[in-house]
Amino acid sequence: MQSQDVAKRPAASPTDPVVDVEQAEAALVEHYPRLVRLAYLVLPPSLGRNRRVLTAHALTQRALPRGRASASAIPAQSTGRDGDPGYAFVRLQVVRTALEAGLPLSFRAWPKRAQLPPLLPQVWGLRLFPRSGGADELALDQRLSALSGPARAVYALRGLEKLPDGDVRRVLATAGVDDVDAALREADEAPAQYPLLDSPEFDPCSLHARPTDLMRRRQHGKAALAAAAAVAVCGALLALPGGGWGPDGAAAPAYAENPAAEAALNPGKLTRVVPTAWESATRKDFSVWPARGDLAKDTALLRRALAVWARPGESVQVSATPGTPSGGPAGPPQLLYAGTVDNARVVILYDGLRITRYAEPKDGTKGAALDFARVDGASGTEANAVVLDRADGNVRYLTAPWVKKAAERDLLKPSAGALPMTLTDGITSPLASPAQETGACTSWNVLQLTDDTGTRLTSDLGELVPAHLTAGRPGSAHEVSGAETQHAWAPFACSLGAMRSLGVRSVNAWQYAQQPLPDASGTAAWVCTRAETWRGGGERVLAQFHTPGGTYGAVAAKAQDVAACGARDPQVLAGVLWKSAAGTWYLLAAGGKDTKSIRVTGGMTGSAQGALLAVKTKQGVQAELNGTLDDGGTITGLR
Repeated sequence: MQSQDVAKRPAASPTDPVVDVEQAEAALVEHYPRLVRLAYLVLPPSLGRNRRVLTAHALTQRALPRGRASASAIPAQSTGRDGDPGYAFVRLQVVRTALEAGLPLSFRAWPKRAQLPPLLPQVWGLRLFPRSGGADELALDQRLSALSGPARAVYALRGLEKLPDGDVRRVLATAGVDDVDAALREADEAPAQYPLLDSPEFDPCSLHARPTDLMRRRQHGKAALAAAAAVAVCGALLALPGGGWGPDGAAAPAYAENPAAEAALNPGKLTRVVPTAWESATRKDFSVWPARGDLAKDTALLRRALAVWARPGESVQVSATPGTPSGGPAGPPQLLYAGTVDNARVVILYDGLRITRYAEPKDGTKGAALDFARVDGASGTEANAVVLDRADGNVRYLTAPWVKKAAERDLLKPSAGALPMTLTDGITSPLASPAQETGACTSWNVLQLTDDTGTRLTSDLGELVPAHLTAGRPGSAHEVSGAETQHAWAPFACSLGAMRSLGVRSVNAWQYAQQPLPDASGTAAWVCTRAETWRGGGERVLAQFHTPGGTYGAVAAKAQDVAACGARDPQVLAGVLWKSAAGTWYLLAAGGKDTKSIRVTGGMTGSAQGALLAVKTKQGVQAELNGTLDDGGTITGLR
């Protein structure tokens, strides 16, 4: 449905109000953040987050009329926009051009301006993307990405603009959508979680900035400044015995001869550990992994992997977990694996700080990929497994030599038991990966590994190294190996989706309070899940609320880069609006066992002694939580 055509704009009616450029500009400036958010929601997610952000700004900035224009007077539903034809006009322009941007290019017609990358704004050297939301926002974003452009427009106009369906029909028809009824029906299939559209996840005006590939930029700069010299040097290097260190597979050209770099890229100097080294080692980490795989002696493959690591070519897909440098190795790295996996040749290397995975197709080097993950300080469980391959929604792991058994366990179904997996030279059989699921969360498969010291669970979060799962009070967390802790994790397994691709080292779940619910509705559980990262920053904390009989826990509060619910500060306070079976709304809040009292201010007032609070309220109220600790300290609600 993504290819649904947007028809030619209908002619303006003589009765439509006339909008001049000054009136439209005033509306655009006043409501710019809302219009950019609307464009971002309608644009196809296939553009990628960086281009989607820039395109949303470009389309909004181009929404002004060239002179005087007639506008469809569709009423806006929020204060400050009611009956404003200027706002109605620029909103219509934003919707129309965002829909056009999602149309596929065709050889039968010239591309529309909205289908081309924007000339302005442009940001060189940075990738821009909105701040990450929680599990609910992530699930909604995935659901919206499956809709067609017109259906996303329907959803955004309903939820963001609060337009009734009659006005939505008129906007889409004026924007040129052929089948408005089909778009309305398709949008009806998405959950009506309209308040989430106001979250930072969908705000292209509040952005994170990260650099583009720094090494590649440096290489391009050198090429531009010394193109002639580079050609001469590359020609000389290619003439060296053995092919020199010039272009190799998917690697970019080498620009200068450097003895230290040559040593780091020499397959003959790779560190190879003997298979029994781990048995006498005082520390079990990646440094004692042996070199494995059927291609461990393939010098040509190893040289290509090292060359691409040092200078990835334009066609190489490079990814790195947050906080992981992607430059070449400082010296000869250690070989962990080189072999054939499914339809690819894979090489895994370790340089003491990073795990680097190089993969190329079996029939060539086109489409090669290079992935980096930071693993400094990894030992024991954190060095138990590395992702070897992903294919068809499944993942294979290469496990540590001390791992005795591997099994698959569905974290959502703790009573189902674990399914044994085969281990062949340390390689597991395929496991369905939750990191690649885009639909509803109906299962969360984790990897269960057993060695001489016990059994541990790890979860694939879309990175090279799976995250270690634990349970218990911060500072005394333990493994999720027993039935009790596995049942405690089950309602909160799907919240791991909010922690994908953040460079997560471990995730701990801790039930910090139980609360009797009003109106004799049973007892609810308050659980805090905290994700620690390899880089020591960017921690993600979720406070979740689980009612009796419910399958999943609901995210009550979330925060990032805070010490709460961690070893340094185990305190946590969170609240949620809850509706009883009798139809009464309550504000419920809970803190840890060291909480002496809780008070609520803002849209309502209330207080309670102890770590629990329950106050009658009304739907949609906004309030702030503050608490006092037994030692006289204070705590604020997680946010």
